[in-house]
Amino acid sequence: MAKKIEITLVRSPLTRKPNHRRTVRALGLRKVGQTVVHDDNAVIRGMANTVSYLVNVEESK
Repeated sequence: MAKKIEITLVRSPLTRKPNHRRTVRALGLRKVGQTVVHDDNAVIRGMANTVSYLVNVEESK
């Protein structure tokens, strides 16, 4: 079974760089406080690291 991670948007991407806004959107995050669950792989980890100042990442149960 693949590991999962939970990504929660904790800060608004509104006034951030356009690439970072698109990355948040590509992760499926639209509202502050929203949480999405993704498979734990290098692509998703890289996207989360790019916008690490906007999101919290936790291992899913």
